[in-house]
Amino acid sequence: MAAGGDPGPTPSPEVADYLDMMAAERGAGANTLAAYRRDLDDYLAYLARVGIALEEVDAGALRTFLADLDTRGLKASSAARRLSCVRGFHRFLYAEGVVEADPSVAVSGPRRGRVLPKILSVAEVDRLLAVAQASVGTGEAPGPARRARRMVCLLELLYATGLRVSELVALPRAAGASLEPYLFIKGKGGRERLVPLTEAARAAMSAHLAAVPEDCAWLFPADSDSGHLTRQAFARDLKAVALEAGLRPDRVSPHVLRHAFASHLLQNGADLRIVQELLGHADISTTQIYTHVLDERLKAMVRDLHPLMDG
Repeated sequence: MAAGGDPGPTPSPEVADYLDMMAAERGAGANTLAAYRRDLDDYLAYLARVGIALEEVDAGALRTFLADLDTRGLKASSAARRLSCVRGFHRFLYAEGVVEADPSVAVSGPRRGRVLPKILSVAEVDRLLAVAQASVGTGEAPGPARRARRMVCLLELLYATGLRVSELVALPRAAGASLEPYLFIKGKGGRERLVPLTEAARAAMSAHLAAVPEDCAWLFPADSDSGHLTRQAFARDLKAVALEAGLRPDRVSPHVLRHAFASHLLQNGADLRIVQELLGHADISTTQIYTHVLDERLKAMVRDLHPLMDG
């Protein structure tokens, strides 16, 4: 992965998983992955040097790491990039349930402004769904038709529920067979939540379920080590649908659709605490990345409803 064709030492399992996710879901290229690899190798080397295990990192340890970067003479822009990489790494570990908390949330540093999540418009999500649904009707062979129905089911479920992609691909077959208008999700950290289903999502599950063997444990079975569809395979297939829908593939991933679910709910008046519960965030601060949506909604409300606003 390193420049010049030399991949260097084998990365830690956590770093390897993170880089796999960045490649599959974010479309990161070889040079970007190599830069992430160097930054994270440096970070883990620092932790080893000061005797802190990855699962024991807290905000204080991260601040000390930033101070160490400063003593090494890194420019603010380089330190900001390094911090951004480490933040992303810790968010990933937290989302995957590898660690109990994300210590980077409470750490500020020489960064150049907070990066807002990528958002698709309602019209763009509609285009994705329309392309996926059209593929069901054009599939002449049973195999392509089954895959098309699976993609429709995945998209409808993801946009209707905002599930983490790891939660979505690992849904049991029983979830699709249930007549209840909601899903019971056991998320990271063992936290449980109920997520309502739309009629479109339930219809898509029913259509997809017909092709899933009754003795199969998973709603989305696949020939993989886990026995179910991998998030990397879903992300790859989703980018193909995005391309067909006329959207840039680097703008579309399962996580972007999770963001769309949350943002569109807030735009239509949902309470931030409700969205927190639906997303399965343990801390409201994680959900507050969407406050820019609330700000725009409040501005529009004042503009449209205040008696002194004439236009």
